[in-house]
Amino acid sequence: MVTIIDTISDSHLRPRHPEKVNRPDALSPPKPSWIRVRAPTTRGYADTRNIVKEHGLVTVCEEAGCPNIGECWDKKHATFMIMGDTCTRACAFCNVRTGLPEALDASEPEHVADATAKLGLTHVVVTSVDRDDLADGGAAHFAETIRAIRARCPTTTIEVLTPDFLRKDGALEVVVAAKPDVFNHNLETVPSRYLNVRPGARYFHSVRLLQRVKELDPTIFTKSGIMVGLGEERQEVLQVMDDLRSADVDFLTIGQYLQPTRKHHAVMGYVTPDEFKAYEKVAYAKGFLMVSASPLTRSSHHAGEDFAKLKAARAAVAR
Repeated sequence: MVTIIDTISDSHLRPRHPEKVNRPDALSPPKPSWIRVRAPTTRGYADTRNIVKEHGLVTVCEEAGCPNIGECWDKKHATFMIMGDTCTRACAFCNVRTGLPEALDASEPEHVADATAKLGLTHVVVTSVDRDDLADGGAAHFAETIRAIRARCPTTTIEVLTPDFLRKDGALEVVVAAKPDVFNHNLETVPSRYLNVRPGARYFHSVRLLQRVKELDPTIFTKSGIMVGLGEERQEVLQVMDDLRSADVDFLTIGQYLQPTRKHHAVMGYVTPDEFKAYEKVAYAKGFLMVSASPLTRSSHHAGEDFAKLKAARAAVAR
């Protein structure tokens, strides 16, 4: 299922999630003591924000309401979200604006590359909204952005977090041919929750997408993540681990789902830090090279440091 909402009217007057406006409020339990973050007030945060705005860029940090934005932006780490701020999907967990996106900005790849240089990033993460309205799902734009960063910052490693390119034949091959260092595509949740949580996607298509990356270029690291607290069972999380390992995925992230608004999917439960540690232990035992599992783990959190550990882990296995 693909949801496309008319956005011809003034964007400032439209609700951010028009498809959710008439839904009843979904109430979540209060946040536990272990989910606490500081408000972003540092000089580093302000500097990063200024650079992002100066280049007219969008970040998933802001659009998705990431709880780690203060920490990451203080270190001048930002995840760029290309192809606009409006998504053609309507996932129940996501805070990114829903609707019919505008045309692509041909200058955006260069703007991302310039901002990467100004921030002094040694590792950059580039993600995007879903663009079901484009014939290639935005694959060529991803590739152009990768090439622009390579040209401007040749020593910077590049991680892409892509949509699923569902029914976009040849799109994945275009992105892989641009040779990102890490290809990330999140499963988001367990298969039984897809109809309610991620209705526009198909679980096994996403698993196959990650497997296909390795078939096309075994040197690229692959990565995927899920949220917990959406009503899944522990055994289902373990099955997702097995599915990802069968696709030869290197890196797994697991984080707590936090409800953006009352119109989004409710938090069905908070997973304790000890339970996250248990998931991490099992995932390593199943053969992942790198695992990040904690309440505030997000796909791009500590991405640069984790990439260094990922390379070291592959080198250790190769010895």
